[in-house]
Amino acid sequence: MLRRHFIIKSSALALSLSTLKLFASNSQTSMSYTLPPLAYPTNALEPHIDVATMEIHHGKHHNAYVTNLNAALAKEPSFAAGTDVNALIADLSKVPESIRTAVRNNAGGHANHTFFWNLLSPNGGGEPVGALADAINKTFGGLEGEKGLKALFKTAATGRFGSGWAWLIVKADKSIAVTSTPNQDSPLMKGVADVNGHPVLALDVWEHAYYLKYQNRRPDYIDAFWKVIDWKKANELYVQAIS
Repeated sequence: MLRRHFIIKSSALALSLSTLKLFASNSQTSMSYTLPPLAYPTNALEPHIDVATMEIHHGKHHNAYVTNLNAALAKEPSFAAGTDVNALIADLSKVPESIRTAVRNNAGGHANHTFFWNLLSPNGGGEPVGALADAINKTFGGLEGEKGLKALFKTAATGRFGSGWAWLIVKADKSIAVTSTPNQDSPLMKGVADVNGHPVLALDVWEHAYYLKYQNRRPDYIDAFWKVIDWKKANELYVQAIS
């Protein structure tokens, strides 16, 4: 009788442990990404970036990337995407081929936009600070001038045909460089981006980022970008990248 009772209890315990393992596995693989809130009101970047653009860009476009990313990941429930979207896009070869393009586009869009919003501030603008200022001066001779960061960044941003991004990145050798990527590609994407590195500055040059206010005047939008950059945040990103 005691042996039978022991067997029943052991079986119940094994079933409970199996259920817990299954629940933990499902929790890991079915985790969804969410749209992060802005750190400032949608009208806070006026007049440089208008409130209507912010509401549509963040609330509609960015949200669509998150929704589409979650939908793609749901098609491969055994794939553990994790919670860090930057880690997810860094090595797309680990993503199941059936959803790789969708993850590249939508996880890229989510990562890029999250980075972009956090780089902007109502109190932005002015001059670079800290170690980043030293690196910009050493590499480009400062912000201004024909070979300055602003000129090189504008060339990258206006030269990106169609949709994409302009970036200031820290490369593997700790040097900084200006580059651009198409669509929602990121410099973090190994084997995808022409130049890999850790982003320090990013500018979205998709038309939805500026068309309501600037229409076809992308150069004017690029000029306005320098008025809302949070240089303190950019310097923190730079220091992290070279550490």
